Amino acid sequence: MRSDTVTKGMQQAPHRSLFNALGYTEEERQRPLVGIVCSYNEIVPGHMNLDKIANAVKMGVAMAGGTPIMFPAIAVCDGIAMGHVGMKYSLVTRDLIADSTEAMAMAHQFDALVMIPNCDKNVPGLLMAAARINVPTVFVSGGPMLAGRVKGCKTSLSSMFEAVGSYAAGTMTLDDVTEFEEKACPTCGSCSGMYTANSMNCLTEVLGMGLGGNGTIPAVYSERIRLAKHAGMKVMELWEKNIRPRDIMTEKAIINALTVDMALGCSTNSMLHLPAIAHEIGMDFDITFANEISAKTPNLCHLAPAGHTYMEDLNEAGGVYAVMKELTKKDLLYTDCMTVTGKTVGENIANAVNRNPEVIRPLENPYSETGGLAVLTGNLAPHGGVVKRSAVVEEMMVHEGPARVFDCEEDAIDAIKGGKIVAGDVVVIRYEGPKGGPGMREMLNPTSAIAGMGLGSSVALITDGRFSGASRGASIGHVSPEAAVGGPIALVEEGDIIKINIPENKIELAVSDEVLAERKANWVPRAPKITTGYLARYASLVTSGNRGAVLEIPR
Repeated sequence: MRSDTVTKGMQQAPHRSLFNALGYTEEERQRPLVGIVCSYNEIVPGHMNLDKIANAVKMGVAMAGGTPIMFPAIAVCDGIAMGHVGMKYSLVTRDLIADSTEAMAMAHQFDALVMIPNCDKNVPGLLMAAARINVPTVFVSGGPMLAGRVKGCKTSLSSMFEAVGSYAAGTMTLDDVTEFEEKACPTCGSCSGMYTANSMNCLTEVLGMGLGGNGTIPAVYSERIRLAKHAGMKVMELWEKNIRPRDIMTEKAIINALTVDMALGCSTNSMLHLPAIAHEIGMDFDITFANEISAKTPNLCHLAPAGHTYMEDLNEAGGVYAVMKELTKKDLLYTDCMTVTGKTVGENIANAVNRNPEVIRPLENPYSETGGLAVLTGNLAPHGGVVKRSAVVEEMMVHEGPARVFDCEEDAIDAIKGGKIVAGDVVVIRYEGPKGGPGMREMLNPTSAIAGMGLGSSVALITDGRFSGASRGASIGHVSPEAAVGGPIALVEEGDIIKINIPENKIELAVSDEVLAERKANWVPRAPKITTGYLARYASLVTSGNRGAVLEIPR
């Protein structure tokens, strides 16, 4: 066993004395040591229940003959961090989570791991760590929140943010906003739509790293506790069979995840996290390759914010496995991939049933013949920009309008709420990329303000930052290269015409090459916004959004 390094032999007598100090018996030391990586905290609604999940996992591990040992991982609530300096610290935690988990697992020589994430960066951060550490590992998330109910209709956090914009537009009263505030987020769990947390927990199932139901069983259901016990038992089976994360997270598994991503209509943030996970297994993930997958993958689900169904509805309809089963009708998945169940994808989904064709459209009746995400390229985004196509209204699929240019999110929000943005405009928010932010802030506040002001079907937004999974509309993020490194988005001037064609995957700045070259020659790099601490170190190492904002050692 790997843990023999710290539990057996004369040289390990000091190590054993420290295990004695922890209260572990000789019998416990003789068993496989299983690290339980728990991201419980009291500030993230999706994590406040993870102590119960961890206890269930520990029981499962012990029942199956292992010794469970818990240690923590951090997690940020993107909703609470939204719209202020805190959002600079959101994406950057993904790498802190991966690095700190790697450090703990390697320093203490665990034989196996169970990862307990839930919200946005926690899931990909732990998947990245799992690929690095490569000991038998199972994921079990904390589960999604139940939808809120306002005036008899289901709702979620995205409606809450849009309510603020509606209040600014005078179409909603203070009492209306207060009712949303009290009812939009009724339980613990990751926010109830197909936002980033739920996207990544669903894709963890597809990658083969989580058991069936990992992405969809609501946080408050006792079924989630039973799932956690089974995860603890299952990791011992993986240890016995020596099935490891890199046996499961293969290139085929990554392609499966991207395919189901298109069918589900996942958050655009998946186009940051899948490349980063792929990077950890040595796969070169060019985001423009997503268009090839999208071209042949129908969009089968319109969960919030794209539609009016929620994670609880997807769960009742058959969950992720039912979506995958639909896709196999056109042989769109690699069904021979190994998973943490000890079975292949094909074996896992063999008996899956689509119980609600209104929530999961059958392959014969999709929302669209192409997938939920698109990567746009052109002279404004030579290395690509990402849009959640499934959340764009039909009239904005092709759009042309004047650029309204802002060098930070706050200035854009002031203009939107101040009535300075009008139908037809293309809002450009730059210097918010991985380096320029630093930290690539999410733009849920401006997209929600645009929707709340009644401009969602007439105004586009383009940024080298990114969007929350709760964003909807013609919102194009991850524009690469970013402004901070002199990408073309840095050269846009007020009033320039920008042309967007989502069906053709194009985004163009209607300015000649000669004028752009002249602007580039006169462009002056901006001084870093932050020069000390973790954000400064992050900015010095991070790559552009098209590469997943991974960290690389300067050569």
